[in-house]
Amino acid sequence: MRSIWKGAIGFGLVNIPVKLFSGVQSSSLDLDMLDGRDHSNIRFKRINENTHKEVPYEHIVKGYLLNDKYIVLDDHDFEEVKPEKTKLIEIENFVNIAEINPIYYETTYYSQPEPQGKKAYALLLKALGKSKMAGIARFVLRNTEHLCVIHPMNDIIIITKIRFQEEIRDTTEVQLKEAININPKELQVGLALIKQYTSSFNIDAFKNDYSKELLKIIKAKAKGKRATVKKITPKKATSDDLYEQLMESLNKRA
Repeated sequence: MRSIWKGAIGFGLVNIPVKLFSGVQSSSLDLDMLDGRDHSNIRFKRINENTHKEVPYEHIVKGYLLNDKYIVLDDHDFEEVKPEKTKLIEIENFVNIAEINPIYYETTYYSQPEPQGKKAYALLLKALGKSKMAGIARFVLRNTEHLCVIHPMNDIIIITKIRFQEEIRDTTEVQLKEAININPKELQVGLALIKQYTSSFNIDAFKNDYSKELLKIIKAKAKGKRATVKKITPKKATSDDLYEQLMESLNKRA
């Protein structure tokens, strides 16, 4: 793997030189858009919506629509707000990682210590594991400041980028507007159903079947064979009553 960032993790007055590597990769197939007539690649052009002519890249500017008028920004404006280009992931405080709502998690990076920072890296790794705590820090990647969680996994320190609070939408609009009455009998069966389906989390049990099946179809078509499409038949309850649906689910799982 090739590193995407080099800098240091700031742990108090100790700076730990590290390199970051991308910790995730896409499992989706890389599909190109083609012209159905001759299978030529589709290319996109930047077109002026008024003149319908292509706009040269050097003439393209960025603007923000404010009060029905575009305010155009130049390089100086972006320089004014650009975060200081530091190479330090400075831990600001430590928190119980269980308190972090999964909605905040975004992208994960693996860290690797430089030779001169191995002992301090090992110390932080061990301290995080023993305390069951995670560090909260900020760092600059590609000229943008990010918030991140620093936590241990598989004997390395993980840097997981998380979203800022203002990036999370308010839930008010999608909350139930009226009170729904759930009687004790229904709740009891619902809890029993959860218990019946409860197991230890094992990510290996979940595969990206869509991409795997699509690749099978692609390979079959490459050999001139007809693709076989699996039809999924949704399971239907035999009753519209919630309690009876829960009981049917419970008995089917047993």
